Amino acid sequence: MELIDIGFGSLVSAGRLIAVVSPESAPIKRMAQEARDRGVLIDATYGRKTKAVLIMDNDHVVLSARAPEAIAGCLEGVVRGSGEED
Repeated sequence: MELIDIGFGSLVSAGRLIAVVSPESAPIKRMAQEARDRGVLIDATYGRKTKAVLIMDNDHVVLSARAPEAIAGCLEGVVRGSGEED
């Protein structure tokens, strides 16, 4: 199982990640609020400003204080690294 660092020692499974998006748009803010209401929001910002919203395949939504570009860079390393293991 490949894990991606989303900041402050928090990790998510690369295999369960569907999308990493910016939290600025109204639809993403609404999605995060709906996830909070349903009890499937995971806030991994540690009190800092949300810079990325991670959408998981099990309908969980994860908030991160790392920029989407930084998370994508970690994910790119995981994808490249997994190809070398085979």
